[in-house]
Amino acid sequence: MSVTRVDKDLDNLTLTLIADFTAPVDRVWQLWADPRQLERWWGPPTYPATVEQYDLTPGGEVTYFMTGPEGDKHHGWWRIASVNPPTSLEFLDGFAHEDGRPNDEMPTTTMRVRLTEHDGGTRMELRSVFDSREQMEQMAEMGMVEGLRQAVGQMDALLGA
Repeated sequence: MSVTRVDKDLDNLTLTLIADFTAPVDRVWQLWADPRQLERWWGPPTYPATVEQYDLTPGGEVTYFMTGPEGDKHHGWWRIASVNPPTSLEFLDGFAHEDGRPNDEMPTTTMRVRLTEHDGGTRMELRSVFDSREQMEQMAEMGMVEGLRQAVGQMDALLGA
């Protein structure tokens, strides 16, 4: 499995997932930059994603939904803050209602992706930044840590294809 470490830092309100891949940085970047490839790993295996809108430019938005095993749909959105292909991406990640409107009653998380060369392949650092300890605990209770671990765990198979 590509996920080598998950660190929770309650003092700095961050959750950092580290994954190492044998593929080059440009290839790993494509899993973020191509919406059809993103769909194949964003979300745990039993909750595949469908990307509806995709604008990976500063100020742009990505909207998607994940479909659960019972056919239930869970909508989400990204608001892109910065993009520096092929090494970094930052976005605000949030939940949405069925019609795609952001769900303001649910927490948002700032996600920072950094890709660097490492041991002949790529190290991906995916850092989630929370607004409060309560928000961090709420997201953990909702299964965010295991969900991210499972989602990123699917990237190896795509990179080997």
